[in-house]
Amino acid sequence: MPAPLAPKGPPLRRRRPLPRLVTLRAVAALMLREMSTTYGRSPGGYLWAVLEPVAGIALLTAVFSISFHAPSLGKNFAMFYATGMLPFILFTDITGKLSQALNYSRPLLVYPRVTFVDAIAARFALNLMVQVLVGYIVLGGIMAVFETRVRPDGGTIVTAYALVGLLTLGVGTLNSYLTVRFPIYQRIWSIAMRPLFLVSCIFFLFDSIPEPYRDWLWFNPLVHVIGLVRRGFYPTYSAPYVSEIYVLALGLGTLVAGLMLLRRDHKMLLEL
Repeated sequence: MPAPLAPKGPPLRRRRPLPRLVTLRAVAALMLREMSTTYGRSPGGYLWAVLEPVAGIALLTAVFSISFHAPSLGKNFAMFYATGMLPFILFTDITGKLSQALNYSRPLLVYPRVTFVDAIAARFALNLMVQVLVGYIVLGGIMAVFETRVRPDGGTIVTAYALVGLLTLGVGTLNSYLTVRFPIYQRIWSIAMRPLFLVSCIFFLFDSIPEPYRDWLWFNPLVHVIGLVRRGFYPTYSAPYVSEIYVLALGLGTLVAGLMLLRRDHKMLLEL
């Protein structure tokens, strides 16, 4: 006599991973891909990220130390130019990479588990960590080698880097949409970035600019960020023109605009 069949229960369902866990996995995988392709192709890939600002700061120090006895702030040329150049490089380098985030990850965005937010977040997180580490190495090296007479204020410096990070994320996210939607925008942005190096108060202080140019230059958000970084290193520099609210509003505004445009048109952008 055959054994009675066991009663059939409800079919077992596989547990789906939590959305947050899926996002973290996707971002981590994209970061590993970015590390191998961007910094792993050439020998000393990460070393070049440090050597680039060091070479620029050394060149500026050599040129301006011939003409001037002291920088506009403090006693050390290298320290003065580093506090201006490092935030500028962070902004230009990461916004440039975020503008190509969709094109770079286009083959992976066809999968439902990978979204445009993952692609942007991975590129931003990895490159921000690299730039912060580069800044720490360069500034720490200058303070160890030279007599800079600076007194770093950790809270002010962290605030400055948080603001420039938010500004970079917002502008880069908006650029990632505009670059794919309007291919000519990449060239326009490249041209616009060239004079920005001269008008971001890297070589001079905002306070030394005469009117009415000072009022026009105030709208450059990098002026505020660089001024805040210098306030964090030079205790005697108050930088009263710095508006943290302005940089915060501009960063959040561009971020929200970029995310809304990408959410609306990301499927269409993948077909272009």
